[in-house]
Amino acid sequence: MKLSAFTDVCLRTIMVLATPGTGQLTSREISDSVGVPYNHVAKAVLELRTLGILQVTRGRNGGAALGDNALHTSLGGLLRQLDKRTDIVDCSEHDAQTACPLSGNCRLRAVFRQAREAFYASLDPLTIQDICPASSASPITSLPFPMVRDFS
Repeated sequence: MKLSAFTDVCLRTIMVLATPGTGQLTSREISDSVGVPYNHVAKAVLELRTLGILQVTRGRNGGAALGDNALHTSLGGLLRQLDKRTDIVDCSEHDAQTACPLSGNCRLRAVFRQAREAFYASLDPLTIQDICPASSASPITSLPFPMVRDFS
């Protein structure tokens, strides 16, 4: 199961903010910390705020911090909310002229849907706290940003 680049950025943002002693950080500071473009981090912060994971303060002394119960949020539940894809395989149309010839009798989508749910279910017992650094002695360092493939 491959996570989307957006989900990856959201998890990195959470891990940075969960590092002990971090406190409140701006999207720019998070971006610099994890080596991800600012606009990607800003979008992740907005979505995580909407989900109640982050508390965001606007203004000169503003920034983002983990919400009160964020560390106890189920990792599987969070990933379900962040993953906006409806199916792992795209069976809509291969080209503008014809639909997939297997669409009437294909069970592949259902199998992959079950596999994705099994993946999330295996992460349900874990919380955000389980994936975050235990001390500030091992800070999150810049990781390579996932490459986005162009299918055009």
